[in-house]
Amino acid sequence: MADSLPRTLAGLRKAEAECTRCPLYQFATQVVPGEGPEHAPLMMVGEQPGNDEDLAGHPFVGPAGRMLDRAIAEAGLDRKTIFVTNAVKHFKFEQRGKRRLHKRPNAYEIDRCKWWNDIERALVKPKLVVALGATAARSLTGKPVPINRLRGELLPLDEERKLLVTIHPSALLRIRDSDDKKREFAGLVDDLRFCAKILRGP
Repeated sequence: MADSLPRTLAGLRKAEAECTRCPLYQFATQVVPGEGPEHAPLMMVGEQPGNDEDLAGHPFVGPAGRMLDRAIAEAGLDRKTIFVTNAVKHFKFEQRGKRRLHKRPNAYEIDRCKWWNDIERALVKPKLVVALGATAARSLTGKPVPINRLRGELLPLDEERKLLVTIHPSALLRIRDSDDKKREFAGLVDDLRFCAKILRGP
C-alpha cells in the first residue's frame, strides 16, 4: 500500500480528485486540494471548502479567505509562502432554493479525509501547522479540541513539528457587533504574529 501513496503534490491532487472515501464527493462540484509551496514552513488547515472554493477549485478564495488574507498580511506573513488546505476536501452543504449553505462535516467525514491530510503534511514537511477552527484541530489531533482553552498555545503535533490552534476566519463573518468583530480579528492577527515569531526563530 505504501508504494501506491502519492509522492508529489501533483500526484496527491490527482489522487484526491478520484477520492470516494466518503459520500461528499457525490455532491460537490470538485475536490479542492491544498495549495502552496512544496516545502512551505507554515501550513494552515481550515475546515472544508465553501461555495466559492467548490466552484473555483482553490482553497480560501471566498469571504473567509479574504478575511484570512487580511490577518496574514497584518501579522507580517506572506500568503505566497504558506501552504493552505482543509481538513475535508469536498464542500458539504444543504440546498436552500438556489443557495448552497455550509454544513459542518461530521466525525466520519473528518476521519476519512485525515488520510489525505497526513500524506499532504508528509510531503510538504512544514515546521509549524495552524489549525483554523475545531474541525481542523480534530483532524490534526484525532480528537475533539477545546479551541478557547488551547488557542494560541504551541502544542506538539508529532516528532518534527508543532501545532497552533486558533479560530477559523469564517467565525468573524458571523459576528454582528463591530467592536466584537474588531477584537476577535485582532486576536487572530496576534495568533498569526506568534506564528511569524516562531518561524523566525530565536
